Amino acid sequence: MKERKIVALIDEYRPEELPQRYTDLVDAAKAATTRAHAPYSRFHVGAAIRMENGEIVCGANQENAAFSAGTCAERSACFYAASQYPGVAMKQIAIAAYLEPEGYPQGGGLPFQKQPISPCGVCRQALLEYEAMYGDIEVILYGNDVIYVLPSIKSLMPLSFTEF
Repeated sequence: MKERKIVALIDEYRPEELPQRYTDLVDAAKAATTRAHAPYSRFHVGAAIRMENGEIVCGANQENAAFSAGTCAERSACFYAASQYPGVAMKQIAIAAYLEPEGYPQGGGLPFQKQPISPCGVCRQALLEYEAMYGDIEVILYGNDVIYVLPSIKSLMPLSFTEF
């Protein structure tokens, strides 16, 4: 038997320390949360992807009473980016979220999660496929108290399925 250690390098910033090169993408992800359709979970997630050509593409989670018909913010953004800019690499993705209290009007500009949220496994796999084609996609996970920056999608999913 051989034991292997897997380590993910994460840069951690307080919001006031976040380098300027990330702020526009984080702001776009935060703004995208207001376009979420989340009547069931009330969990509003926004994602913003910076393309190699400089364009920023956003997505927000979209829920449906038939739960499997909905989609997460990350897949919403990456599939839109791939369809609008075929052959253009995705270079960065920022993700932000907030939980809307019951009875609060939708899109009420609530405080964001204190700690960053991370993409679900399905979104990680979807993004990983684009990363395998075009190179690393830097990940910025926003929280009101702390922001994590990771070098790639693979760093979120080290034992990933990449032979396709």
